[in-house]
Amino acid sequence: MNWDWEKLQQKQKDRSPGGGGMKPPQMDEIVEKIKGYKFPGGWLLLVLAGIVLFFGTSMIYTVDTFEVGVVQRFGKYVRTETSGLKFKYPAFIEKVTKVSTRVEKENFGLGEAPSGYAKLRSPEETFDDSLILTGDLNVGLVPWIVQYKIRDPYKYMFKVEDVPLFLRDMSESSMRLIVGDRSINEVINNRPEIAIAAKEALQKEMDEAETGIEIVTVELGDTNVPGPVQESFNEVNQAVQEKEKLIYQAKEEYNRVIPNARGQAELAIKSAEGYAIERVNQASGDASRFIAQYKEYAKAKDVTRRRLYLEMVERVFPGLGEIYIIDSKQTNVLPLLNIGEKWGLTK
Repeated sequence: MNWDWEKLQQKQKDRSPGGGGMKPPQMDEIVEKIKGYKFPGGWLLLVLAGIVLFFGTSMIYTVDTFEVGVVQRFGKYVRTETSGLKFKYPAFIEKVTKVSTRVEKENFGLGEAPSGYAKLRSPEETFDDSLILTGDLNVGLVPWIVQYKIRDPYKYMFKVEDVPLFLRDMSESSMRLIVGDRSINEVINNRPEIAIAAKEALQKEMDEAETGIEIVTVELGDTNVPGPVQESFNEVNQAVQEKEKLIYQAKEEYNRVIPNARGQAELAIKSAEGYAIERVNQASGDASRFIAQYKEYAKAKDVTRRRLYLEMVERVFPGLGEIYIIDSKQTNVLPLLNIGEKWGLTK
């Protein structure tokens, strides 16, 4: 078949306003031309080519690197295909649904929620997901991010309807449960601990519901109180810090004075106890010595009495110094002047 483009262009010029400008051939004209064309082998060849094209495109498919293909045969799950060039039965027999295995994330208080999430709320509800009541009845602004990936595509597709929405609901529930057991100061200062606890609680909910979701991480953003109460909250924190400072100073003074007083008391007690023991031992020794002397005295009174006398004189006499005894009948004391040298009594 030969297309007469000049005549076709002329017709377009005639149809166009003013007869100027070239327009492409219209669809109805192309169809008429095809109908008038005689295909080699007739319409059968054209039909066969269409069938081959249909089956070829519906039986061959490609799964990307970060995807898996979930194959259903007449609606029933049969297998999961990994990345690469794959084959399946025609479209009316088997259907392939590609599921991403990349790490996805859900924001809470850091951005807009997905459009599907709004269906659980009325238009009047405008509160922020990150506003959470703490254990000490304060309201905290706790934004966070949940990163997750699909671990089991079969459970993800067939066990739970609308898994992302379920994930958001359970994320909020888990975070509110964890934050609700802590004070506002603990929430602000212990974000890593809260994130770990929220991840564990959320993963437990995902496993029990058989969502096929693996929670990669839960990260908390800057946690604080809402703006309208920020100034009052800072004043309360400042007062608490001053209170803790005074308590610390009092404890420091207590730790300095009390141990010193206790040490002095302990020293006085130990000194008294030592003195008492010393006096008791000395008295016991004196009593024992006296009893022993008495026993010896009872055996030989004269000898013991004389011995005691001599011992006493021996102990007392050296401290008396030089003593001169002069006879009352002596008239001249000169011979006595060198008595010490004579008897060896002087040094």
